[in-house]
Amino acid sequence: METELTDIFFDLDHTLWDFDKNSHLAFEKIFKSQHPTIVTGTFLQKYIPINHACWKQFQVDAISHDELRYQRLKQSFDAIGYTISDSQIEQIAVDYIQFLPDFNHLFEDAIPTLTYLERKYNLHIITNGFADVQFKKINNSNLASFFKSVTNSEMAGAKKPNPIIFEYALALAETHKSRSLMIGDCLDADVNGAHDFGMKAIFFNPNKIEVPETITQITTLAQLQTLL
Repeated sequence: METELTDIFFDLDHTLWDFDKNSHLAFEKIFKSQHPTIVTGTFLQKYIPINHACWKQFQVDAISHDELRYQRLKQSFDAIGYTISDSQIEQIAVDYIQFLPDFNHLFEDAIPTLTYLERKYNLHIITNGFADVQFKKINNSNLASFFKSVTNSEMAGAKKPNPIIFEYALALAETHKSRSLMIGDCLDADVNGAHDFGMKAIFFNPNKIEVPETITQITTLAQLQTLL
C-alpha cells in the first residue's frame, strides 16, 4: 500500500514566485536611474540564459555566491556590447538584490492553489536562493502564512540537487520522504534531485518543454487542485 502523502515541498523562484517578471521590473528600475540608454528587454534576452547557466554552476559549487552575482551581469553587458566598469557592476548587483523582493508577482493561481492545498497537507519551501532575499520575497508576497517550514541552501549547507538539503528540509519539517512530494520548475535540482533522494516529485512546466513520459508534470499551478 502506498504511503499517504502528508507534506508538500515547493521550490520558490520560477515555481510560485514569478522570477522573470519581477526581475524585469527590478532591472527596469535600476537602468532607468543609472543606465537609461539600456533597453531592459534587450538586456534580459542575454541575461536570462546567462543567469540560468551561472546558477547551474552555482548549484554544483563550480562558482561562488559572489562570482554568480558578478559574472551573470558582466557576461550580459558584454553580450549587448555595453561598456561598464566593475564598480558599476558591483553597484547594480547590490541594487538588484535590494530591489528584487520589492516586486512580488506570483504565478497565476498560486494563492488559490496554496489555499486549497493547505487544508489537506503541510506545506514547505526548499530553495537554493540566498536566505535574506528569499525570506523577503516570501513575506512581501504574502506567502509566509502558507508554509510550516522554509529551507534554504545557506541553512542546509548544500544546494538542490544535493541530498543533504532534502534531508535537512525533512528534518525541519518533521516528516519522512515516503510521505513527501517536491514540486519545482528545475528538472535537475527539483525533480531529479528529489527522485534520487527517494522522494516523489512533480515538474512545474509552464513553458511546456518536452520531458520523458515517466515524469509527472503540470503546466499550471491550478492543476494541482485536481491532481492532489
